[in-house]
Amino acid sequence: MTHVVRRLGVFLPAIVAATGCGLAPGAPTPTPPAPVAAAPQAGPPRPADEPYVVKGTIPFTSPFFLDGIAEPFVLLEDEAGFVRRDKEFVFPLEGQAIGPVELVEDGLLRFTLPLPARPLGTLVDVDNDGESDPGVMVFAVAYWSNTWGDTFLERRDGRGWSNAYTSARTDPYREDEIDGGTLIIWAPDEAQGFPNGFGPDGMLFTSDDPVTSVPAGYSLVDLDSDPFRIYREPEPELELLEGVVAVTDLSDLDYAAAFEELFAKASREYPFTAEKQVDWAALHAAFAPRFEAARTFDAYYRALKDFTLAIPDGHIGVSFDAEIFFRDFGGSFGLVLAELSDGRVVVQQVIERTSDGETTPAAAAGIVRGAEILEWGGVPVAEALAAVVPYIGQHSTLHAERLMQLVFLTRVPPETSVAVRFRNPDGSPQTAELTAVVDYDSLFAAFPDFGYDPLLLPVEGEVLDPSGLGYLQVTTFSDDYNLMARLWEFHLKQLLEAEIPGLIIDVRNNGGGNGGLALDFAGFFFDESFVLSQGLYYNEDTGGFEARGVPARLEPAPLLYQGPLAVLVGPNCVSACEGFVHALTQGGRAIVIGHAPTAGAYGEVGRGQYEMPGDLSVQFPTGRPETPRGELLIEGAGIAPDVLVPVTYDSVIGGTDVVLQAAIDALLAELGR
Repeated sequence: MTHVVRRLGVFLPAIVAATGCGLAPGAPTPTPPAPVAAAPQAGPPRPADEPYVVKGTIPFTSPFFLDGIAEPFVLLEDEAGFVRRDKEFVFPLEGQAIGPVELVEDGLLRFTLPLPARPLGTLVDVDNDGESDPGVMVFAVAYWSNTWGDTFLERRDGRGWSNAYTSARTDPYREDEIDGGTLIIWAPDEAQGFPNGFGPDGMLFTSDDPVTSVPAGYSLVDLDSDPFRIYREPEPELELLEGVVAVTDLSDLDYAAAFEELFAKASREYPFTAEKQVDWAALHAAFAPRFEAARTFDAYYRALKDFTLAIPDGHIGVSFDAEIFFRDFGGSFGLVLAELSDGRVVVQQVIERTSDGETTPAAAAGIVRGAEILEWGGVPVAEALAAVVPYIGQHSTLHAERLMQLVFLTRVPPETSVAVRFRNPDGSPQTAELTAVVDYDSLFAAFPDFGYDPLLLPVEGEVLDPSGLGYLQVTTFSDDYNLMARLWEFHLKQLLEAEIPGLIIDVRNNGGGNGGLALDFAGFFFDESFVLSQGLYYNEDTGGFEARGVPARLEPAPLLYQGPLAVLVGPNCVSACEGFVHALTQGGRAIVIGHAPTAGAYGEVGRGQYEMPGDLSVQFPTGRPETPRGELLIEGAGIAPDVLVPVTYDSVIGGTDVVLQAAIDALLAELGR
């Protein structure tokens, strides 16, 4: 994690957040009202030039900035954590002065932060005079959002000091040392001193800092001046700095130049080169000529798409282009396929009619639910499947890729004809020539995310009959974080009050999101804190990957469930979802059940966002998660079920949720029932 656990959407274990998934952002939505700041405390009259309110802007480019945030505000952030280099520093509750923010246009917030007459921050002695002095309070203005508990920040919301969306600039290659921007200080009297330079070591708040006296009350410190400019004005305007999560903007370059910049940065910072055996030189030789030759958007997009597909990583991708997708994959036949554990491919569903009311080719040919597909395009179906390059990908594991190959086997340009040899239940093999029609219903049916009612809540719970076991379904970690936290606590409390004998958590179709939130959820099942992983990032100064920020740590929650626990997983459990499952496997706390492992896509993506020509976005992972033993965590493997449930003909066609039933059976067996 970073020093501060902020809440951004996608899996961000080592950024200002902690997840997921998704590439191009939607249009920013209006920011909800922030908590109302407390009125400034009464006190002696301030000097006319002393700051009493700070106003300013928060420009942002990150596609995850607004994801999941329901209670945003700016905080007069106590920087005692940085002064002491204490990454676990928890902001004192009584000292949290906050102010409202509002979205004024795409990519820009405005804020207002009233300053209390006498702040209740942490006094730190930083004048290097060898004597014990009261010291000063040191603050930055930082953007925050609240997830847990009341309006203010607790340990689970964040700690340390901010490295993004703050008035102080930090250096990601030097443990987030503050090296610029603006600080706000408050002195109790005129006898206190404060550094007016970084000193020979280039670091703030160290013994070699030159020091000057400061007036009583508030002052601003411009760290970008030499010496520092310590000044006062009643209503200063500041711009908060986006920091490490700012998007790399290459959109003004031509196609070839943009590719070269993308390639240079992504190839340096990509954290799994060795494990995935990525030959960057060969990739450059293959793709650079295509970008040089690209004279149309179509040629450029296809080169960029193919480049992102060349590395087996579920977190690499480029924006979706609906027109190109329609031309290449807008046609289909009304078939939804499933592969059984014994290798057979069967028809799980036949879409009878298109959205225009026409009979689909599969229905017209007499293919029915339960039919076995024997050949596709004149070759055995297994061979045809192996040749499919899914348009929606790449994938970090072969089992995740295989599911997508099943989907894209049936996706072709409209009007394309394919010979399909099949055998209906209790029938004989037959061959039909199917001509593709425009069909998206079969595509949507194959993706669980498309099937969810948008009005359903991201956390749902119930007591299962007749077992009496509790059941929780969590479909994302990137919805409204505050809402999710309250729903999670609500359902757990209700299930505990119902005295459930065991609990099943279903995350089979959870695409990830905020890794910190996922670990917070897992904290409700443990009574001790422990470290799960450490994020490593490329260091421009040293040319290697190094640990950055505090380790990802599971912290016990105020509410504890100690009963038997089962977790349902599958390849659609991705990223932050996998971190949640991994946490629950520690010490054998939960039994993992599913048809297949999780997706195995666990790189951190917050720092790997690019804006490309043609209004396209590209994403590459930059963070490498490792266990406390220094082993790569989850990426490329996923989390394998303890109970592997076979995919059988009856389970596909019968309509019974055999994975859920396996979990019920496992928990009842553990309970001796």
